[in-house]
Amino acid sequence: MSRVSGVTIPLFSVRTRNDWGIGQITDLPACAAWLQSAGQRLVQVLPTQELSHGETSPYGALSAFAIDPIYISVEAIPDLDAAAIAKRLGDEGLAELAKVRSAPRVDYATVRQLKRRAFHEAFSRFRECELAGDSNGPRAREFFVFIEREGAWLRDHALYMALRASHDGHGWSTWPAEERDRAPTLLMLAKARRDDGGIGTRVLEQMYLQWIAHEQWHAARAELKKLGVALMGDMPFIVGSESADVWAHRDQFRTDVSLGAPPDDFAKGGQSWGLPAYDWETMDTDDLAWLRMRAKHAAALYDRFRIDHLVGFFRQWVQKNGDAGEFIPATEKAQMARGEKVLRAMLEAAGPGSVIAEDLGVIPPFVRETMTRLGMPGYKVLPWEKDEHFRPRDPREFPELSVATWSTHDTQPITAWWEELEEWERERLAALDEIPLDLPEAERDLALLKLLFSARSELTLVLVNELLGDKSRINTPGTVNDVNWTWRLPRPIEDLREDEKLVARFSAIRELVAGAGRL
Repeated sequence: MSRVSGVTIPLFSVRTRNDWGIGQITDLPACAAWLQSAGQRLVQVLPTQELSHGETSPYGALSAFAIDPIYISVEAIPDLDAAAIAKRLGDEGLAELAKVRSAPRVDYATVRQLKRRAFHEAFSRFRECELAGDSNGPRAREFFVFIEREGAWLRDHALYMALRASHDGHGWSTWPAEERDRAPTLLMLAKARRDDGGIGTRVLEQMYLQWIAHEQWHAARAELKKLGVALMGDMPFIVGSESADVWAHRDQFRTDVSLGAPPDDFAKGGQSWGLPAYDWETMDTDDLAWLRMRAKHAAALYDRFRIDHLVGFFRQWVQKNGDAGEFIPATEKAQMARGEKVLRAMLEAAGPGSVIAEDLGVIPPFVRETMTRLGMPGYKVLPWEKDEHFRPRDPREFPELSVATWSTHDTQPITAWWEELEEWERERLAALDEIPLDLPEAERDLALLKLLFSARSELTLVLVNELLGDKSRINTPGTVNDVNWTWRLPRPIEDLREDEKLVARFSAIRELVAGAGRL
């Protein structure tokens, strides 16, 4: 295997001088080139699927397929120019844009409002210039090719989003019966190319936004390939009950139960996440077609992708009406068979070497046995990797088929976590590479990164915060606030590239990466 070092950075955290208060698809090449100066050859982003207004967690998406338009670069839309953007936003909008651009955290509501105005102008121009009359222009033909290629998910998503907007953002379970239950006459609107400006036009606008987002995505990915940097994504285990996917494929999901986690030392009664569960019996009737389509689509966007909560594909913990909860399937033999069947189907759709498993937490041995058999790497978080005597495991003895990391988006970066470890934990971790405990912080950061890069694991991942020496965290699980999922780079990438201290730090990290054979 090729030894690689990569960085986890949410797309919303990427920052450039000309962004709109949030990272944009077209910023990915500049971000990759910047991180490459620290020896990093892979960039992992968190899920980028479309969220509902008011939602900030990338794991609460309305779609398993649609890219959130909030990540579209407005200036890169061919149907707009600077004058049109300025006119559409007006002086007040331009002032708001300057404010969110300089804000230390993502203001989702304002960014969505500003971009929505620009998107509507872009689509109006596209419709007038490319779709008017009896003949379509060249861009319109490309647009319709996209619709036909992605129609299996795109038509349902576009119709769902158009209907949801007509109901003030409320989900399908609250809609009138005809819309809620997808009456045949309603579904015809998803195939409409023109109408009088009604729901059919709004459906078309949703398709247009997905076309623009996917075009920008594939262009950015091509630039990353030229740089020699791989792009890694993150696939949530399941979608929400009020998502377009559950609305369109209701028979394949169980909405009468709540997915969660079984009781443990932290939650005596277990956890209920308020999410639907997969209906495996129905999904088996079409050979897991929806999951295969999902994996194939992810493989088209990413070189590799992580599957969150992998154990859920072996056994789902569900509760119904507040009952004690149960595993589906119930027996270990059935769980093993279920997991292997699902993972094989997804690997067949995505291709070998493309899938990484998030296997953290309480994982039955047969799950990791299956992963190894299928060639699917799992995670090794150094502070959590201990033997039966609570001694830290040496990362140089990790299996090659693994991903080594100090932290995840749900933990503190090691730059902050280190100080919160027990003294005996720090001593034992430091002893793995003879790291003096009294090192100055900046030197200690480099020593800890060196230890990580020395792992036998094929892939190491660091949070971008750890490269920067930043102690901020991306998310604190179990909390709801206006801080989670809003962290941005402290300054635009253009400014960070000119910071002499950071340039020196990145150069030192690159030497560590090279010394570990990861360049």
